[in-house]
Amino acid sequence: MKTTSFQASLAAAVLLTATWLAGPVSAQTQTQAPTQTRPAAPAPVAAQPAPAAPAAAAQPTAIAAPSAAAPAAAAPVAVTPSAPATEAVVAPASEAAPKAGIAPAMKELSPWVMFMSADVIVKAVMIGLAFASLVTWTVFIAKSIELSFASAKLRSALKKIAEVRSLAEAQMALGTKRGILSSFLAAALREARMSAGLSSDIGIKERAASSFAEIVRAEARRIRVGMGVLATIGSTSPFVGLFGTVWGIMNSFIGISKSQTTNLAVVAPGIAEALLATAIGLVAAIPAVIIYNYFSRVTKGYLELVSRASGAAARLLSRDLDRSHGSAHSRAAE
Repeated sequence: MKTTSFQASLAAAVLLTATWLAGPVSAQTQTQAPTQTRPAAPAPVAAQPAPAAPAAAAQPTAIAAPSAAAPAAAAPVAVTPSAPATEAVVAPASEAAPKAGIAPAMKELSPWVMFMSADVIVKAVMIGLAFASLVTWTVFIAKSIELSFASAKLRSALKKIAEVRSLAEAQMALGTKRGILSSFLAAALREARMSAGLSSDIGIKERAASSFAEIVRAEARRIRVGMGVLATIGSTSPFVGLFGTVWGIMNSFIGISKSQTTNLAVVAPGIAEALLATAIGLVAAIPAVIIYNYFSRVTKGYLELVSRASGAAARLLSRDLDRSHGSAHSRAAE
């Protein structure tokens, strides 16, 4: 009987000692769990003393069993707070990782990509403006060549007739080459032939001047062909590009309302595509205006040469008329 009581007392002492040792360890586990990045490692330290109670109480009788049950129940209490702390620290880290990894892929905003991604109407506007720009440079090249050759040819013709004395000599100097000066000379000779026998030289000169004016107006209309196209392109291209921009921005806002986001990566491509239409409109309009002003100056200089040619033909006609009247007077005097 004394042996049994001694064993029960020894078992109770072992349980109390195990409980006393488990208390500080569990307290340290609770304080260290929120600060550690990996709190799952300290949790088994608080759980180790719990199996010692059943091991020590295996030898006592039924009297030691109730006393061992209470400390054994206390051991899980020290372990349970560490689990939520571990989950609380690990969960935000696991949630932050996907958020950090999710980044909106920026769309490449090159002009060709923006054109291919644009709306059908915006594409039509861009194609029309690109065609207008092509027409502008085509007119520039063609008119530059035309005005250069016409001016050089007329200057050469004026030099050839600078020393001639009559319309017939002027035609012989020019030969069979066609040009604006040849047209003036032919009109003067035709008027002189049709007015043969008339005594009034003033009427002949007026009719010849009227024919010269018609030739000048016809030449001015011919040399200005294509300049109306430049004026139209220069004045309307910015507004056509603006129409494409307004249409593209309207579609962009519709897309924003559907996607329900104002993220710059979502909004920027549509607005950039719309602004590309205005940029192409300016690219078509600015050269057209500059080229139109340039041709206005060059055309004005060429028409001054035409006026000089008209004056030269009128002077030759006047000399022929005076010469004919002088010969008539000399014959009458004889």
